Amino acid sequence: MHFKPQALSSKLRKDVLLLKQLFSNSFFLFLFIFILFNCSSYKPAKSTSITDSGLSKVWVGTWGTAPQLVEPNNMPPAPGLSNNTIRQIVRVSIGGDSVRLRFNNEFSKSPVTMNAVQIAVSKDSSVIDPNTIKNITFHGNSAVTMQPGTTMTSDPIAFKLMPRMDVAISIYFGDTSPDVTGHPGSRTTSFLYDGNKISEPDFNEAVKTDHWYVISGMDVKAPEGAKAIAILGNSITDGRGSGTNKQNRWPDVLSERLLKNPATKQVGVLNMGIGGNAVLRGGLGPTALNRFDRDVLKQHGVKWLIILIGVNDLGGTRDSVSAARVGDGLIAAYKKMIDQAHAQNILVYGATILPIDKSFYYKDFREPVRNKVNDWIRNSGYFDAVIDFDKAMSDPENPSVILPNAHSGDFLHPNELGYKLMGEYVDLGLFQ
Repeated sequence: MHFKPQALSSKLRKDVLLLKQLFSNSFFLFLFIFILFNCSSYKPAKSTSITDSGLSKVWVGTWGTAPQLVEPNNMPPAPGLSNNTIRQIVRVSIGGDSVRLRFNNEFSKSPVTMNAVQIAVSKDSSVIDPNTIKNITFHGNSAVTMQPGTTMTSDPIAFKLMPRMDVAISIYFGDTSPDVTGHPGSRTTSFLYDGNKISEPDFNEAVKTDHWYVISGMDVKAPEGAKAIAILGNSITDGRGSGTNKQNRWPDVLSERLLKNPATKQVGVLNMGIGGNAVLRGGLGPTALNRFDRDVLKQHGVKWLIILIGVNDLGGTRDSVSAARVGDGLIAAYKKMIDQAHAQNILVYGATILPIDKSFYYKDFREPVRNKVNDWIRNSGYFDAVIDFDKAMSDPENPSVILPNAHSGDFLHPNELGYKLMGEYVDLGLFQ
């Protein structure tokens, strides 16, 4: 067998002719050229896949929540999780043809065993469409044990996920930990049954609890142009004051608007709010700085980040000196998060802190610091854009106070109308 130098580039042709003089044995000549071409033409594989239709697909977050150690008053009610079944409902943002789920045992001190996990379309409350049930596996196995401090991602599975679909995640547990990792502020009812009832279509007789346990995220295989927004926040992003099971937090309102807009219909929304959360220290759950890598940088397909957090840090200050220190700390933390996000080509949008006057957080020494931080968000130029929720939600007659018809009664947390106003205030052009 003879290799034809005429088929090569002019430079390589000369090299081959020279080598032909050196290698009288045609076998060694062919072997050398084979190695040369295979090494020079190697390219790393992309993290996309090609479907039967020829379209590239990528993994993008469609739903997520920020895990924390569940406080004693938010623990699972009787009969508890161990050896029982829980059905939890989540509303996704964008759709696709395959999904994978994430589970979290990060804050528990003991292992958690899931004997079986299923997903299905949620039809109404706890009722599922049994024709849509899919069994979830982990490295090919239906059962998995999460060790303390670990997370687990399921195998991908084909599942027709429609935008803004309600999905039921049912878990039949084995042994679980006395301390539980979860997300207390679900604003969504979960259903707990004694024993293994994982495939039961109707959980209406189950014990009800408005918290999520163990579940933390869902990715979808979506068209290559699909991307996600991660929203880092506190109870105002988590939705305190929104309607239970109404899915009308301001990130929900934003998601619905994005899906209706042709230019943004492939933009997912990941709500990473934790009620009572702080940026620097204290508060509920890991601080925003400590969870930034987990809740933003390690989410899949994130192109944009909205930061709306800081009021709980200000609310914990005791005097003007500590308030000023916290204000400087917030600005330094924002800079750090911006730099980390920019290093991953994520655009970062700063959202101003909402009014606090007349709320339990208001003090004369805190208001100047809130204004200072908001002025920095608006004018420093560090953020790629600004979403001025302070302006949008303030009473024109008294700008330090939230709109009278837009709060839940505490002059701090928006009500359902307030969240609607916030979600509608965001410029969709930021995500095109």
